[in-house]
Amino acid sequence: MERKVSDFIVERLAEWGVQRIFGLPGDGIGGIMGALDRASGKIEFIQVRHEEMAAFMACGHAKFTGEVGVCLATSGPGAIHLLNGLYDAKLDHQPVVAIVGQQSQSALGGSYQQEVNLASLFADVAHEYVHMVTTPAQMRHVLDRAMRIARSERTVCCVIVPSDVQDAAYQGPPHEHGTLHSGVACSIPRVLPRTEDLQRAANILNAGSRVAILVGAGALGATREIVEIADLLGAGIAKALLGKAAVPDDLPAVTGTIGILGTRPSVEMMTSCDTLLMVGSGFPYAEFLPEEGQARGIQIDIDATMMGMRYPMEVNLVGDSAATLRLLMPLLQHKQDRAWRARIEASVAKWWRTVEARAMESASPLNPQRVVWELSRRLPDHCILTGDSGTSTFWYARTVKLRTGMMASLSGGLATMGSAVPYAIAAKFAHPDRPVVALAGDGAMQMNGMSELITAARYWRKWRDPRLIVLVLNNRDFNLVTWEQRASAGDPKFDAAQDLPDIPYAEYAKLIGLRGIRVDRPDALARAWDDALQADRPVLLEAYTDPDVPPLPPEVTWKQAQSYFSALAKGDSEAAGVMRETIKQLFA
Repeated sequence: MERKVSDFIVERLAEWGVQRIFGLPGDGIGGIMGALDRASGKIEFIQVRHEEMAAFMACGHAKFTGEVGVCLATSGPGAIHLLNGLYDAKLDHQPVVAIVGQQSQSALGGSYQQEVNLASLFADVAHEYVHMVTTPAQMRHVLDRAMRIARSERTVCCVIVPSDVQDAAYQGPPHEHGTLHSGVACSIPRVLPRTEDLQRAANILNAGSRVAILVGAGALGATREIVEIADLLGAGIAKALLGKAAVPDDLPAVTGTIGILGTRPSVEMMTSCDTLLMVGSGFPYAEFLPEEGQARGIQIDIDATMMGMRYPMEVNLVGDSAATLRLLMPLLQHKQDRAWRARIEASVAKWWRTVEARAMESASPLNPQRVVWELSRRLPDHCILTGDSGTSTFWYARTVKLRTGMMASLSGGLATMGSAVPYAIAAKFAHPDRPVVALAGDGAMQMNGMSELITAARYWRKWRDPRLIVLVLNNRDFNLVTWEQRASAGDPKFDAAQDLPDIPYAEYAKLIGLRGIRVDRPDALARAWDDALQADRPVLLEAYTDPDVPPLPPEVTWKQAQSYFSALAKGDSEAAGVMRETIKQLFA
């Protein structure tokens, strides 16, 4: 049989180590779909329900494996659907390659059906590399460059393949002028800072008496080094949201997350420190960092372009987080005065008591914090958690206690709704022997999560450990936006925009062959989680929660309080419940 360009694409991706592709079929990629079929399982094709989910899954695959995630979409509408998931990968610096079809070249420029200027469409999201293949001899180096750039730059790349090129006979580049002969080798260098810069950083850290460490996603591979340096310096460790799994939450000096959904110990540490060490984080919110001039700063990041953007650092160390910290460690002095560390640990211990007290407050019918608190106490070793955007993010950030060996992620830079379920499915394919738990609100589930449960129903028997649990916090409200309207704009809840249909999520899960559990009583929560974590198939756990429980910031500003009370005074439909639950949470 004639070897087509589409056959070469599949073979080359396999040489690059690609094991699976997430996508949907379409006539614009018919040639590639045929090649995947002919390859007899060399690369597994995961059929999703929507191309946006394919891009989310490619991003989730990259996050949970460190490998390049690959998604596939047809021309026109299929390619357009990829964009949100690809922007999620771009903003979280994840290596993803999108392969998209295009109409035959002879039709381009003629307003043909589904003809879209794909190079322009992807020019921003895949700005490091987006190219259309026009001849078979091009295919090799275009695909190789996309894979290499995605991996080395941790970014999104796009390869556009017209349908006539897919079906053409493959011809490698001839040995002549004007041709390129690429290969699949790609070794990521170990980047280290200069010795003199390490010494300058050590001098600052040794001189400080109140050192605060802030870690992000770039520190996920440096857990041991971060903990050891914090012990040397008597420092506390705060975490940006994407860095939640960088250090375990059960260490006494880990203050937890930082920002509007962060913790009071993180705020106290940042407002009192005299030295800030930022590792692998682009945390953007200046109001939660030390005031300019308060602290001396050192930043460690693999990307020199991200240095000194968030705080005026004295020393910027460009390098791999773990390797840089290992070089820095011998230069640091063990701080004998542990008063700062003791203060942080006391604050952290008090905070966890507060979290538990808030979770145990009654609500009508369920306090969402209680739902997540009961999960946190039961998380299996080495589990993987995925989160979404909304008030569920608050409870994930504050209430879940991650332990060593666990993995977790959500949409950080883009903060888009709809990431929890596709991330969780990608995690199960990448780690079929590990339990996975997704935390989502009902808005995200109605947006795309319910349809993607069908994907889980189709594939779960392939997983060695069948446990995939999707928690849906059913509060019948676009809850975070409702609270933002109150606290930021001073506007009451806009019922027409915020109210959500009350969907029987657990029954829907049963309908498609999964396990469905609905809980609406606090005394039934423990049993519900135990049953879900022991199930022999994926489970949707629907918790019927109170939308009036407030996602309180770590500190309430006077401006927020004014806006909040102004919103309630304007006739908020939930004013009575909101006031009741807010008072209970503040007292707790």
